[in-house]
Amino acid sequence: MQLNNSRRDMSETQDVRHQAKVSELLADYIPPQDTWNPADEALYQPADPYRVSLEEAQDMQLKAIKFTFTRHYRNNDFYHRYCEMRDITPDDIKTNNNLDKIPLIPDIVFKQHPSGKDLAYWIVGIFTGDLPKIVVEGANPTFDDIVNAFNTKGLAVMYTSGTSGRFSVIPRDMKTFRAAEYALAKSRASMVAQTDDHVLLLFPNPARTNLFIGRVSSLSYDLFGDVHYAVDSAITAEVTQKAMSGNERLSGRMPSSVQSETQQKIVDKTVQWLERYEKTEESIRLGGPPFMLVLVMNALQKDGKRFDFGERGNVLTAGGWKIHENARFPHADFRKQVQNVLGIPEARCLDLYGLCESNGFMMQCPEGHYLHAPYTYLKPLVLDDALMPVGYGEWGHFAFLDALAQSYPGFIISGDLVRLLERCPVCDRPGPVFEPEVHRAKGEEVRGCAEQLRRILSQDLVE
Repeated sequence: MQLNNSRRDMSETQDVRHQAKVSELLADYIPPQDTWNPADEALYQPADPYRVSLEEAQDMQLKAIKFTFTRHYRNNDFYHRYCEMRDITPDDIKTNNNLDKIPLIPDIVFKQHPSGKDLAYWIVGIFTGDLPKIVVEGANPTFDDIVNAFNTKGLAVMYTSGTSGRFSVIPRDMKTFRAAEYALAKSRASMVAQTDDHVLLLFPNPARTNLFIGRVSSLSYDLFGDVHYAVDSAITAEVTQKAMSGNERLSGRMPSSVQSETQQKIVDKTVQWLERYEKTEESIRLGGPPFMLVLVMNALQKDGKRFDFGERGNVLTAGGWKIHENARFPHADFRKQVQNVLGIPEARCLDLYGLCESNGFMMQCPEGHYLHAPYTYLKPLVLDDALMPVGYGEWGHFAFLDALAQSYPGFIISGDLVRLLERCPVCDRPGPVFEPEVHRAKGEEVRGCAEQLRRILSQDLVE
């Protein structure tokens, strides 16, 4: 027992050192400490977002969420009216048990925007805070023209899409965006204490898209010395809308097979990258949506190839587990395939769950692969069909209170179904967790960053 405790203490010491290294690399993402508000303290103060004592975390969570709620109540006309309709003010929030009184916005609200130049006025209306003067050029600007008009002025407006082809638009100021990126880096670093020498991401290049799944990974350049993106095509709103709302011309192909020249190029590029570092002692990180990594591993197996990266390899998946239309790939089967084909242990194959509307990320623990919530600044809620909170252990609609969302009201009901547990059944981290499987609620449009990217990459894109 003492030996096990010693190993755990050593591991936690290494984790703290790694977290400190990440904070050092991302020093420019952290506001000066004398300017911190309660939401900043909840994000930047903890060394490890998943090992804060429950008492301390609840104190941080209450102060952070109440601060952000007050900010939106006072400075966002849309949300202020929304709260008035429900007769709720910041004075009603006195304890953690009161937090579920905060009015939640259905995620569909972020899809209910006009097109053309009117989209710009909609963004201004839902934004909290001061905006620079925005100039939209041209008589008939495209969707990306509008978004870029904001982003060239120092904002980070991003979007995602479901099968309806309607975009969910989230207007972040740069402070909120950098907080989201920092939160992502700390969540990831808390579970795998390794700084990788080489990184290949099978996500869109953040410099060539406004899609959330691409833009949110832009901090990788500041974290790692050698970063490459296997998807280097320009992915515009037009390309995305066509992929999500049109009929899939290649839908008859088997889910395990390459469906386009674009996918084949990504597979070839990934295999070559793996071969480059196979004979070295350097560490690697391979990140991407599960469906794309499955294509890579299937291609390797077809050619009789196998790697043995061992402890110097990491795999990080994100975006959802739909491999093809309604087909899902079981997490456990995926991890076994990673270990068999790439030689990377299952403990180093982790999944990340996040939403375009949220700035907090749920990261799997290596011990049990449960999704841990960053509970100092994000309060996860599970609601029944009547949108009333349910207890731990029950399935329901995922909703959240996000203290980091300071440029838009991040108190949102999603279309995902989750089961929340009071704590992880396997590891010793004290906060709440989701079971690994997250599903889409019946009647909700098909959505998810991986499904979105799968449809986009089923087209032949021009690099």
